[in-house]
Amino acid sequence: MPASDERKIILVVRPTRLDELIARYNTVQQAQFYVEHLGADFSDYLAEKKRYEAAIADVEGSLRAVARVQRLERRYLANFVFGPDDVVVVLGQDGLVANTLKYLDVQPVLGVNPDPKRWDGLLLPFNPKSLPKVIGEALKNKRPIKRVSMAKATLNTGAVIHAVNDLFIGPQSHASARYILHAEEREERQSSSGIIVSTGMGSTGWLKSLYSGWLGAASALGIDPDRKALDMTFPWDADYLRYFVREPFPSRTTGTSIVAGLVSQNQPLTIVSEMPEHGVIFSDGIEADFLEFNSGTRAVVTIAERQGMLVV
Repeated sequence: MPASDERKIILVVRPTRLDELIARYNTVQQAQFYVEHLGADFSDYLAEKKRYEAAIADVEGSLRAVARVQRLERRYLANFVFGPDDVVVVLGQDGLVANTLKYLDVQPVLGVNPDPKRWDGLLLPFNPKSLPKVIGEALKNKRPIKRVSMAKATLNTGAVIHAVNDLFIGPQSHASARYILHAEEREERQSSSGIIVSTGMGSTGWLKSLYSGWLGAASALGIDPDRKALDMTFPWDADYLRYFVREPFPSRTTGTSIVAGLVSQNQPLTIVSEMPEHGVIFSDGIEADFLEFNSGTRAVVTIAERQGMLVV
């Protein structure tokens, strides 16, 4: 491990809502017209951008005082080559931390909340004021690390995608997904609105909403399940994943007997697509970054060999 003053810090940042509007409408004035025409408060967009840019300046100044710094825009994450000794600082929100973690191997990640009054920040334990002390300890490997398990889907085409929160496997549109599911030594042809495979970190998000919907429907039908027993949240560093089939449809050719369960290294989930077009696999809610999953493509989903390293 190199000395702390030889390590490089990668500062990951993102565009604000106003930046994205300017990219779409070309100028601040046109963006303002669009927002106010819809009756929204444009001053909030300005305030968010001003606060975030101030946080970038504060954080980058603190980091440059102790090491070399390279700023990295979110859109370049997928193609950026991180060094094995890099320390990664992510200037929130939570989604940016999760999106960054899946492109890393052994590099530690510090999540920094640029605006605690605006963002809760479950994955953002630090703020610009606390960063100077924390980054020095992180560079010397003197901060505790929380390990984060990831999911991985490997296709028979050779393509691979990782997820920190969850994988979605299904249709790109509102059409039904058709596929053959193999899980726990059982196989079934299914038609559904897709499959969610969740990590421990993601089990408080999309997976939780799916189970909550199921519990609500059961209660409405007069079934009273034990809600505590059906709590599907599990540790961030668990050596397994959970899958859930959304809205499976029974027919003469499709079944609904395999709808939820566990995935592990020794018990993978295999899905063979029967969708002629618009089949996709994407991770962590980022629909624009997907793998095509059309007829004949086979996906093997399991827990990834590597884990995310979150500084706490």
